[in-house]
Amino acid sequence: MSDDGFHVHGPHDHALEHAAEGGEHGSHAPHDSGHGDNTTSRIAMATAIIATIGAIFSYMGGATQANAGLFKNNAALAKADASNQWNYYQAKSTKQSLAEFAKDLAPADKRDKYSEKIERYEKEKTDIQKDAQKHEEVAKDWDEQSEQQMHQHHRWAQATTILQVAIALAAIALLTRRKWLERAMYGVASIGILIGVLASLHI
Repeated sequence: MSDDGFHVHGPHDHALEHAAEGGEHGSHAPHDSGHGDNTTSRIAMATAIIATIGAIFSYMGGATQANAGLFKNNAALAKADASNQWNYYQAKSTKQSLAEFAKDLAPADKRDKYSEKIERYEKEKTDIQKDAQKHEEVAKDWDEQSEQQMHQHHRWAQATTILQVAIALAAIALLTRRKWLERAMYGVASIGILIGVLASLHI
């Protein structure tokens, strides 16, 4: 813990520490110092690059998740507005029905007054209905945007996880000096980066 706060080490940090330790051990190996140093440096550099890309992917994943929540909240607000408008529409319908009932019971000389009310209620209902439908369309649009953001979030999360696996393979490759593990690390990292590209393209 530092004087300014605390820092939590993630898998990237541990992998880089392994890379550094591997570099130190490799530099002291008497039997293949040249080849070992080159391999260690190459894997350490790849690990740093993968960790940087992974950090960017992780940030994007968090951002899209936050956006998805915000858009879902906006959809809920729009749905509430639509519900309020439909309730208002129902209230106008009730008043219109009462006016129609009163018109049927009223004397002939007072029916025109109720007819005017009925026409006014009908016009108001039409306007309210349009507003309610508009809010419903807005809510639908926000829901779709939220789903798109969640799809992107899942892509970013998949890419980040795969890059973490690649970093773990890099650490093991440094410790074991297995060439096939190094190749596996590059292959897995390529898959993670590809999924990140798909996320950026909204695929």
